[in-house]
Amino acid sequence: MPELPDVTVYVEALQQRIAGQYLERIIIPSPFLLRTALPPIQSAQGKRVTEVRRIGKRIAIGLESELWLVFHLMIAGRLHWFAKGAAVSKRAALARVEFASGLLTLTEAGTKRRASLHLIQGADALRLQDPGGLEILQSSLAEFSDRLRSENHTLKRALTDPKLFSGIGNAYSDEILHAARLSPVTLTRRLEDEGVARLYTAVREQMQLWTQRLRHNAGGDFPQEVTAFRPDMAVHGRFRLPCPVCQTPVQRIRYADNETNYCPRCQTGGRLLADRALSRLLKQDWPKTIEAFDRES
Repeated sequence: MPELPDVTVYVEALQQRIAGQYLERIIIPSPFLLRTALPPIQSAQGKRVTEVRRIGKRIAIGLESELWLVFHLMIAGRLHWFAKGAAVSKRAALARVEFASGLLTLTEAGTKRRASLHLIQGADALRLQDPGGLEILQSSLAEFSDRLRSENHTLKRALTDPKLFSGIGNAYSDEILHAARLSPVTLTRRLEDEGVARLYTAVREQMQLWTQRLRHNAGGDFPQEVTAFRPDMAVHGRFRLPCPVCQTPVQRIRYADNETNYCPRCQTGGRLLADRALSRLLKQDWPKTIEAFDRES
């Protein structure tokens, strides 16, 4: 799922291309994408774009008459930009938004249709699109600490809860916890002040680092390689590959459609966290430490 760095770069690219432009036509071939009936989607046509902003992991395009097109890309949704007169990809688009300057399309990989588009009107309706997570780059350590400890969850769950923190998902939470040298299963209310401070610093540094990297990778073009798996990540998506800090094989915890990646030496004191699938299968044979894992691998 595109997270804060990815969505920020999307917003910046859109701002450069459509701010001040008139939305000439919007076509939505997919009946599953549009989640609102009023105002009617046709009412967006002919309106000038006033701004583009990020709301958590959502992208909101502001139009005249206080209208807002709010895109939530979910896991597999991606935006594509085609300049006026450029060849348009034949990939099936769930939405086509035409401006004088070019064409914006939304596609979604796979067969599950999770991406959404809302057309809403007014500031109050726009606020309802915001899950309420703390904007970490605009928050103080005290605000971060209060929000983190407001509920007793694992660090992984807390960081990825959009009601607690804005824009952090599965991929960057792994990178943040590795940078902070913290276990993903540590409970928030058991984390000491020093650990909270390390986590606060890691969140801010990782969000800024990856936003800068993605801007650089885009090179002024519309971002194309939006993915949760990048070769220069430290642990996310790197199961069994060496940790860049200590060279210990990265481990994972799998659950539902997600997985948590971590370094047992940097983050858990050498202890292997129980993977729900493998630990249930192996039971007593499940290794408890990285040393035991190394001997059995």
